[in-house]
Amino acid sequence: MSDRLSVFKTYKLYVGGKFPRSESGRVYEVTDSKGKWLANAPLSSRKDARDAVVAARKAFGGWSGATAYNRGQVLYRVAEMLEGRKEQFAREVADAEGLSKSKAAAVVDATIDRWVWYAGWTDKIAQVVGGANPVAGPYFNLSSPEPTGVVAVLAPQESSFLGLVSVVAPVIATGNTAVVVASEKAPLPALSLGEVLATSDVPGGVVNVLSGRTAEIAAPLAAHQDVNAIDLAGADEVLAKELEIAAADNLKRVLRPQAVDYAETPGTERMTAFLETKTVWHPTGSLGAGGSSY
Repeated sequence: MSDRLSVFKTYKLYVGGKFPRSESGRVYEVTDSKGKWLANAPLSSRKDARDAVVAARKAFGGWSGATAYNRGQVLYRVAEMLEGRKEQFAREVADAEGLSKSKAAAVVDATIDRWVWYAGWTDKIAQVVGGANPVAGPYFNLSSPEPTGVVAVLAPQESSFLGLVSVVAPVIATGNTAVVVASEKAPLPALSLGEVLATSDVPGGVVNVLSGRTAEIAAPLAAHQDVNAIDLAGADEVLAKELEIAAADNLKRVLRPQAVDYAETPGTERMTAFLETKTVWHPTGSLGAGGSSY
C-alpha cells in the first residue's frame, strides 16, 4: 500500500460570516520560524478591506443592540470551541512563533482564558465607566458607555494568537464590530480563529479577518469614512504615524502602538478606548412650595 498523501489545508479570509478567497486571487507563502513552508495565505486587497467594512457595519446594529449579558455568553462560547481545538492551535502557534509544544500549549491555554476574562466583563464595564453624576440642581444626571462602531484592528505581529485575541476580544465585548488585519508573517492562527467564530454564535460580520501585507490593507482602513476607530497594535512607528494622519480625516479614535506584555492580565484600557459616553439629564421635579423633590 502506497503512503497516503496529506490533505493540505486551504486558508481563507473570514468576511461577513463567510470564507472568501481574496478578490484579487493573490496568495503569499507563510513559513515557520526556520523558513519551512506552512501554507499559502490569501493576500488581501483594498477591495477586500472595503468589503470587510461593509460587513462590519451591517452587523453593528444587531451586535451593539444585544444585551451585554448575551454578548458575554457568545464570547464564552468562543472559549468553549477553542478548548475543543487546542491541539490544532498549539501546533499553529508553535510553527508561527518558533515555540516548543509545551510553551505553545501554554499560550493557547492563556488565550482561551483571555476570552473568558473578557466574556465576564461585558456586563460589568458599564458599572466601572458609567453611573450617576452629582449635580447642583433638580436633575438626575446619568452617564452610560456606548460602542464606537466599526473598529479596524491591526493585530500584533509577534504574538500571533494571544496578542490577537487580546486586541480583538475587548473590541467586540463592548459592542463594536471589527475588521482585523492578521499578523503579516504569522496569519494562520488568526485565519483558523475565523473558523471558530463561525461556529460560536458570533453573528457574521462582527469579526472579519484579513491576511496579507499590513501596510497595504491598513491604509484604506485608516482612510475609510465608515470606520470609526483604529487600533494600531501591529503597526511600526513609521506606519502608525501615516495611519494616524489618514485617520484624522473623519476624526477616528486611534489607539497608538505601545509596549504590551500580552501574558499579563490586561486592564480595562482596550475596552474603554473604543467606547463613547452618553450623558442624560432628567428633571427630578419639585413638590410643593418648600422646594422638596423626589
